[in-house]
Amino acid sequence: MIRYFTSNPASEVLCSPMLLSTFSHFSLFHMAANMYVLWSFSSSIVSILGQEQFMALYLSAGVISNFVSYVGKVATGRYGPSLGASGVIMTVLAAVCTKIPEGRLAIIFLPMFTFTAGNALKAIIAMDTAGMILGWKFFDHAAHLGGALFGIWYVTYGHELIWKNREPLVKIWHEIRTNGPKKGGGSK
Repeated sequence: MIRYFTSNPASEVLCSPMLLSTFSHFSLFHMAANMYVLWSFSSSIVSILGQEQFMALYLSAGVISNFVSYVGKVATGRYGPSLGASGVIMTVLAAVCTKIPEGRLAIIFLPMFTFTAGNALKAIIAMDTAGMILGWKFFDHAAHLGGALFGIWYVTYGHELIWKNREPLVKIWHEIRTNGPKKGGGSK
């Protein structure tokens, strides 16, 4: 588990943990918190992007947020393992908050206090930036910032630059998924 499911730039294995660590968590509470936030924002992001694009974004976000974490750890000299989906969750949260900045959000235990999605995103980015600068170690602030910035970039520019250029491949995939693979091609 430590070798493949925790992300650390000082590890012998560098690439596969960048994705696999997003599927492991430190505790049941850690997993529950991440999955609650993902569940809260998943229907919005899936309606914005669609299922296939959401899955591609989710997996890409895991690698990108872990890469930013690696860069942050190497730059500060603060090595140590990271795990969890919070970098990915930050991508999803930032993408939704960027697309729907006037959406109203609330904290689960304080539902009477609401705020806009745009303000929530600014506050989270400010907190993670402070965490990086001040060296707070409770969260992987670099991964959070990398995820948030990737989410903002993707819904602002990435969809047009990346996903729309993949349209022919997606159409083939939909055709195979709905009708099955085409038969034929052999001689009689």
